[in-house]
Amino acid sequence: MNPTVGRIPVLDVSPLVDCGRRPAKCVTGETIPIRATVFREGHDAVAAGVVLHTPDGRPRPLVLMRELAPGTDRWGAEVTPDAEGDWTYTVEAWSDPLATWQHHAGIKIPAGIDTDLVLQEGTELHRRAAAGLPPGPDRSALLAAADALRDTSLPPAARLAAARTPDAERALENSPLRELVTASRPLPLMVERPRALFGSWYEFFPRSEGAVVREGEPPVSGTFATSAERLPAIAAMGFDVVYLPPVHPIGTTFRKGRNNSLDPGPYDVGVPWAIGSPDGGHDAVHPDLGTLDDFDAFVRTASGLGLEIALDFALQCSPDHPWVDKHPEWFHHRADGTIAYAENPPKKYQDIYPIAFDQDMDGLVAETCRLLRFWMAHGVRIFRVDNPHTKPVVFWERVLGDIRRTDPDVIFLAEAFTRPAMMRTLAAVGFQQSYTYFTWRTSKQELTEYATELAFETAHVMRPNLFVNTPDILHGYLQDGGRPAFAVRAVLAATLSPTWGVYSGYELYENAALKPGSEEYLDSEKYELRPRDWAAAEREDRTLAPLITTLNRVRRLSPALRRLRGLHFHHADNDGVLAYSKRQGDSVVLVVVNLDPHHTREATVSLDFAELGMSPDARLTVHDELSGETYHWGRTNYVRLDPSRTPAHLLTVLRPSSPTVNYEGSPTS
Repeated sequence: MNPTVGRIPVLDVSPLVDCGRRPAKCVTGETIPIRATVFREGHDAVAAGVVLHTPDGRPRPLVLMRELAPGTDRWGAEVTPDAEGDWTYTVEAWSDPLATWQHHAGIKIPAGIDTDLVLQEGTELHRRAAAGLPPGPDRSALLAAADALRDTSLPPAARLAAARTPDAERALENSPLRELVTASRPLPLMVERPRALFGSWYEFFPRSEGAVVREGEPPVSGTFATSAERLPAIAAMGFDVVYLPPVHPIGTTFRKGRNNSLDPGPYDVGVPWAIGSPDGGHDAVHPDLGTLDDFDAFVRTASGLGLEIALDFALQCSPDHPWVDKHPEWFHHRADGTIAYAENPPKKYQDIYPIAFDQDMDGLVAETCRLLRFWMAHGVRIFRVDNPHTKPVVFWERVLGDIRRTDPDVIFLAEAFTRPAMMRTLAAVGFQQSYTYFTWRTSKQELTEYATELAFETAHVMRPNLFVNTPDILHGYLQDGGRPAFAVRAVLAATLSPTWGVYSGYELYENAALKPGSEEYLDSEKYELRPRDWAAAEREDRTLAPLITTLNRVRRLSPALRRLRGLHFHHADNDGVLAYSKRQGDSVVLVVVNLDPHHTREATVSLDFAELGMSPDARLTVHDELSGETYHWGRTNYVRLDPSRTPAHLLTVLRPSSPTVNYEGSPTS
């Protein structure tokens, strides 16, 4: 019988995805926690470490693990892969004879028990440890410790103390003496490019930028050329990714009118997600927007400004799509022979046919990969996938696997507002990012619980993209909270997650709903052209752009905000005030937010200095990136946040060595 437990048990290793069948995820330079349960029989000491193996199979130096809490047998370490590719990691555990000896010696020598024998054993153990090392400081330190232990001119206690030098301890940490080494099975770790974790997204409709709409006249659509004129302003706000809804031809059969009307007028432009017409399907652009050459020019302009283009990939069709005639097997036919349109009761999408996958899965996989590669050839390396949870998971596993085999830098965002199991599984099979429930988490308890889940429980597999709004979702908090609500949600999204997103118009505080209780926008851009006067908004100071710009600037400069993990919530004695920190090494950011957009809130914020990497008596100098003020903070701090003026503190913790710190006369919060 083959044993299922090694000589030194190594159990419950994490991160682990689907029992190790799929890889955990990180990006280059991201520090990830490795955990395992390690123990052995009896009382002898054990130790553990992590070995990373690069994509070409080379092992990296052993990273020692520490017991996370005494007596728990739960060990942990942090590792940082530095290159993209398919890595593996292994947890190794071993019997630690030197640690066992040190424990026994610390008891026996003061008590005069077996003194000579204990010192002799220690001498031999240090020599064994040194014998495995090449000439150098570590080997010399261990040999010196062995010499001290056998120096009979010193009392036993002094010999023991002389062997426990910092150099000897450092040598044992670098190269521990290991017996009965037992390894876990290798576990996969997918290391991707940084954009898979960190980025600021801006969504807008090209057809609205530069559009001309006059009552009673045919509207003039914006184009790729006119929408490119908007790109410098987007880049100036600090965004990294520009996300475009579908840019393909739009069908006319059952076309929707304004505000989702089933009775369109002659000038209604249709819904971009109703893809396909005689002008083409998913590999064509709407003629009103321009040509493929115009699209290429748009991508080049964006790239020159440091922006990546994310393109919507909606695997569905209008009744006029070429697939309807060419591939009838790709659609579900009802009993009367008609093709079933899309529904999400009570919503009906008569202008859209969903795809049926089980008649020709192979054909659909091949066509989907062809379409993705078509747009990849036109400079698109990011896709926002519409409603992936309405397609079979195995379909996405095949498609994403095919793309990743040749182009591992391509990023897929799952627009899956659905059940947790489906969201997590889509992430496990290859989606780099996912939409989340953030939009509907507004209270202190909801935000604390959900952000903790995203930053810890699912961080190894599902990366959140916190969109503050979408063309489909205008939450009641924004409808009712006025300008402060928009500021609060932007601060939360930009600091709780490394990736966040904004749909165009958010910076103008657009908050008119279709009707009471609805999350649909009035005069939604999904159904009509919606040009905006950006210049007038800036002149009249009715734009959130300055705050967004500040948030994105701080995010780029702060390693802590580029990390998903490292989140910790601190106590604030007011249910309307949320306090939390992000930490990455020496980079520490504190955020305090008034969640009540209507009233001033006061609170005492109590900081957990251990989580901040500070001593209990530390005095912090913090710079508020939103107000420009500098404060001195201690363990407890009074805050007063007026939503109409200062809905939040975004505090960068300044180190004493920082030349920008003013220690005299700084205001207090």
